[in-house]
Amino acid sequence: MVADRDGMDCLVVGLDAACRRVLTPLFEGGQVPTLESLFDRGASGPLRSGIPPWTPSAWPSLYTGTNPGKHGLFDFLAFDGYDWDVVDATRLRERPVWEYLADAGHRSVVVNVPVTHPPRSFDGALVPGYTAPEDPPCHPEGLLDDVRDAVGEYRVYPDAEGDGADTGYAAHREVVRMRGDAFTYLADRFDPDFGFLQFQVVDTVFHRYPDEWAAVEAVYGAVDEQLDRVLDRVDPDTVVVVSDHGMGEYDDYEFRVNEFLREAGYVETERGGEGMPTWATVRDSKLRRGETGDVDRSALDAAMAGLARAGVTTQRVVRVLDAVGLTDAVGRVVPSSVAESGAEQVDFPASTAFVRSRSELGVRINVEGREPDGVVPPDEYERVRSELIDLLSGVETPDGDPVFEAVEPREAYFEGPAAGEAVDIVLVPHEFEQFLSARLADDAFGEPSEPWNHKREGIVAVAGEGVDTGASLSGAHIYDVAPTLLALFGLPRAERMDGDVLPVVDDAGAREYADTERIEATAREGAVESRLEDLGYIER
Repeated sequence: MVADRDGMDCLVVGLDAACRRVLTPLFEGGQVPTLESLFDRGASGPLRSGIPPWTPSAWPSLYTGTNPGKHGLFDFLAFDGYDWDVVDATRLRERPVWEYLADAGHRSVVVNVPVTHPPRSFDGALVPGYTAPEDPPCHPEGLLDDVRDAVGEYRVYPDAEGDGADTGYAAHREVVRMRGDAFTYLADRFDPDFGFLQFQVVDTVFHRYPDEWAAVEAVYGAVDEQLDRVLDRVDPDTVVVVSDHGMGEYDDYEFRVNEFLREAGYVETERGGEGMPTWATVRDSKLRRGETGDVDRSALDAAMAGLARAGVTTQRVVRVLDAVGLTDAVGRVVPSSVAESGAEQVDFPASTAFVRSRSELGVRINVEGREPDGVVPPDEYERVRSELIDLLSGVETPDGDPVFEAVEPREAYFEGPAAGEAVDIVLVPHEFEQFLSARLADDAFGEPSEPWNHKREGIVAVAGEGVDTGASLSGAHIYDVAPTLLALFGLPRAERMDGDVLPVVDDAGAREYADTERIEATAREGAVESRLEDLGYIER
């Protein structure tokens, strides 16, 4: 039975990788009229992402209002020495905005938001998104079965085998429909004050179908249809459209940082050394099927043999991904990347410094007592770091363009109890035009393996009741979203948050909430409990 509803107070629509570069041609072509109407009647502007501007670190920054040094999520992978796993919400050290809202008596429905698996308890419902297994546990327990009984099939990832222009990108459009169906069902069932509905495939479409604008139009068109349905169904007072980062074309070069460091004498290599997979290797779904594309079979076999000697076997990669349901779900990488990185690898124990995973966006120093088999004495750390910062700051492409706009110590970007887990040196590509790689090759520069990738400037739009449509959002930062959402409910910015309330909310600074101290105490308690849970002292 459908509940009698007065309308939702606030709906957040998450569009992974959305930005003006993507939206403007869609607006001009009339493909997304519902989305365009929100921008037309609200306040909007660029939303600057954090560092790194990737899905698993940026979305947690957005919904907790904190930097990765506080919330603890830096990469697609989480490492423990030379062991690794796909990152999930067990490592999240801060509280998402829907938990703050629950403390204030507001119920929420959250669908498909990345890095929310496994879900924590709060007043409302949650179906996890990206990095979750294909059949994830939801909150409340058993909710996914209820969703499937109510709306039919529901998947976290598109069943993209054979999907493409010939099918009209049906698999990607189908998961968009599933998001809308699930959200409207849960909104009817739980009657929430707050909703958060995220669409991930508007990012993955660029990775899977680079330079196929028809795919972008098809996927965004499906999103707009579902957005129109959802708005009609839940009738929100305020709608907030946000993205975690932008998307755009990259320059003609890929900068292979480990190759550069090898040439400079910091990286040692070995066939069959103590290598570890980067995200590019892990996310290659073709490993399981044994497909090689245009790669010579003998080259791939040799690469796999090299990986096996390092203890990084195909079976190990697949076993971990199978356990979380991500083997076929997390993307596409040309298999030659495996061959190139597998035949000769970074010998991590013997190296002074290295890039462990390109999506960490930085260099790690092999410090004694911190890294397995570290070789750099702690008292040499600052000298080595300064030396590397000077070396990397001056790198230019073969055309004479700067590779980096910033090469800085991690303290410049990360603050909090998890900051020590970040890279030692942060590498910020110049305007995010250069594709950074952890691979080894004959030259430090080569052709980029992906022509489209993340840009730092995303998008934010706020429309509805109590919104100052004339406000400037030119300086909006991803950390500002969570404080703004609290302000829309008349709640103060949580003390632990790094962002500020965006000026779209009238008199936000003067609003007070009687239970501020209780909310802050609960936040501190939640952070402590999360840390104890990570250490295995408590179970949820």
